[in-house]
Amino acid sequence: MTIRVLVAEDQSAVRAGLVLILRNAPDIEVVGQAADGEEALALARELRPDLVLMDVQMPRLDGVSATRVVVAEGLADVLVLTTFDLDEYVFGALRAGAAGFLLKDAEAGELLTAVRTVARGEGLIAPAVTRRLIAEFAAPTRVRPRDPAPHAALGTLTRREREVLSCLGEGLSNAEIAGRLEMAEATVKTHVSRLLGKLELRSRVQAAVLAQELGI
Repeated sequence: MTIRVLVAEDQSAVRAGLVLILRNAPDIEVVGQAADGEEALALARELRPDLVLMDVQMPRLDGVSATRVVVAEGLADVLVLTTFDLDEYVFGALRAGAAGFLLKDAEAGELLTAVRTVARGEGLIAPAVTRRLIAEFAAPTRVRPRDPAPHAALGTLTRREREVLSCLGEGLSNAEIAGRLEMAEATVKTHVSRLLGKLELRSRVQAAVLAQELGI
């Protein structure tokens, strides 16, 4: 199945490089390009891509705000392009419901793997980027706003759902979770979907951070 991607990046040279890499993959189609957040949002509504590759820093409408709208309207999954010296942008994108995060200096193979991972519904980009992100925002020294709803809803999770949540906190993929817990991968997907709903979370990345924060 072809993965339809919208690339949103304000730097033309970077955008051209991303598009070139993606277009060389036989299973990926670049359906649109945006130079700012407003254009990205308009094209997402028009084209309904499978995935938006979204830079966080863009004119007119920043990538975090654009991600929030794209996720809220169910237009596409969002894979955020970031640098780790912009922590507030990364956490903002996390809270907005981004499905994955990718360093801007990632190699071509890492970019393609990330796109395919998010398109599969995995959400977590393994191993280095996801675990680094989780460690960064689960650090006890970091002060940040907390939403009490997910914490209060933990008691509604079944034993299996808590086990799956723990695995998410380790940055495991659905296949890895299935192997560890000795269940079908389709069953893992069902558990992930249910626990996200119960915890009122928008993405697996949010669930992973929550698991790390609570030591699950």
